Amino acid sequence: MNLTAARSLVLALLLPAVAMSAQSGRSLSDVVYATVDDTSLMLDLHLPANERRPPLLVYLHGGAWSAGDKSAYPAFLVERGFAVASVDYRSTNIAPFPANTHDIKAALRFLRAKAGEYGYRAERIALMGVSSGGHLAALAGVTNGDAELEGEEGEYLDQSSDVQAIVSYYGASNLATILAQSTPAGLEVRGPALRQLLGAPPEEVPELAQQASPVFHVDRGDPPLMLLHGDQDVQMPINQAHELVGAYRKAGLFVEFMVLNGAGHGGEAFFQGEAADRVMSFLHRTVGR
Repeated sequence: MNLTAARSLVLALLLPAVAMSAQSGRSLSDVVYATVDDTSLMLDLHLPANERRPPLLVYLHGGAWSAGDKSAYPAFLVERGFAVASVDYRSTNIAPFPANTHDIKAALRFLRAKAGEYGYRAERIALMGVSSGGHLAALAGVTNGDAELEGEEGEYLDQSSDVQAIVSYYGASNLATILAQSTPAGLEVRGPALRQLLGAPPEEVPELAQQASPVFHVDRGDPPLMLLHGDQDVQMPINQAHELVGAYRKAGLFVEFMVLNGAGHGGEAFFQGEAADRVMSFLHRTVGR
């Protein structure tokens, strides 16, 4: 399987579960949050109906760090009263790490600056992502205040990019161990994707791989975290979730870990039923209703 086919397979697994439109409320499309090298970085904002100043969740799509876009988002969150900003960020086809993390933090600063204009609350923001977006959500979330990963994109450098809760669906956490943990099917996707993300295989750039790995940034000041992972995931090793859970517990932080029995890399089970209910409970507890 070549890299293009592998990416298509990953997206096929992810998109049916999240590419849904909310049944009510209003949406703003293609909102420019920063401009980098004459390229407009954009987000879509989805606001729930009949909610005055709803809490804000920022969503990051998956796609092996190089594909996917903001059109896919978990609509159940809007239907249950959250404003959702679905963010596009530079793919590794355009720029390697840490460009994607710089963009995400620029989007967070923009969204805080625009809270009054758009009508959501941004004192406490939750950051969520799936697959590679789950990795980036965890990384951005556990690097609140990290100068090297903050970047200088956008016009709102006076605003905070901190988040107060993280939800990661089947994302990576330790780029130094992921390949050794991967199945052959996973390696077909992860090997090329990591080379493109880091500019080289992780073992050749160990310091950069560590900087891009959430487990190495965990400290006692990090926000609450929820992880969801399928125990039949052949694309992303479930040990990646176990490593981040372990780092959180060692630091004495709040972490919730939901293993979906029989689930693979994505699928509707992650975004409905008990999984959706537990995510909502976590968000209500951490960033409010």
